[in-house]
Amino acid sequence: MQLPLNALRAFETAARHLSFTRAAIELNVTQAAVSQQVKNLEDRLGAPLFRRLPRGLALTDEGLALLPVLADSFSRIGSVLGQFDEGRFREVLTVAAVGTFAVGWLIPRLEAWRREHPFVDLRLFTNNNRVDIAGEGLDFAIRFGDGAWHGTEAEPLIDAPLSPVCSPAIAARLVAPGALAGETLLRSYRADEWARWFEAAGVPCPWLRGPVFDSSLAMAAAASQGAGVALLPPTMFAGELADGRLVRPFGTEVSTGRYWLTRLKSKRPTPAMRDFRTWLLAAM
Repeated sequence: MQLPLNALRAFETAARHLSFTRAAIELNVTQAAVSQQVKNLEDRLGAPLFRRLPRGLALTDEGLALLPVLADSFSRIGSVLGQFDEGRFREVLTVAAVGTFAVGWLIPRLEAWRREHPFVDLRLFTNNNRVDIAGEGLDFAIRFGDGAWHGTEAEPLIDAPLSPVCSPAIAARLVAPGALAGETLLRSYRADEWARWFEAAGVPCPWLRGPVFDSSLAMAAAASQGAGVALLPPTMFAGELADGRLVRPFGTEVSTGRYWLTRLKSKRPTPAMRDFRTWLLAAM
């Protein structure tokens, strides 16, 4: 059944206001025009959509069933039309990234992305590596780990080996890796990182008693303020190392994973997703 769009719009507006008069004001037409459009729609459907009351309107069961469908449809149409700019369609791209990668790598390059893709609206969300791509409606998630996430396609981006970093004052007294046993060692929720680093350095792992962080950014801030020694990927904290807020006392590194670009296997890539993937991999 083909129904006139103007009549559907008149009904949806009148149903929201429960008034032909207020609907007419919103649509910039006469009250009689709205009433006639609704009457024509009711005739086409063969069912009443309103009960005309002395002091207004009330929706019938048929009207109550039709209203949410139309409201959602008009909202979606308006959303899409609102994405046109300068004669072109603006795509929305929703990306979640672990905070360390977002701040240490992606954000410094966002202006370059925007210049190359001015008609893509990038929406960036940060997290501590725990993300639900489907539940959060994401196009991509950039995560740290081994690349094995159920139901996702993962492409490797960049390795991020870990190394101790700390404030200059603490670094001044660290003459050898074994001296870390006398310092507060800041930890992430991955419990084995320090043990693996000490094994790579060839010294016994001391008793770990430092605070635990769920964010590498927070841990880096604590380390720069002298709260202890953090085990972090130096490539993601190049700015702090360059300006001296953080110091890397030892060159030993240990790899516990890498950053990955992930998406749901069930999601068909949009043009914006393909552009972002190509740009990201080319910039690595």
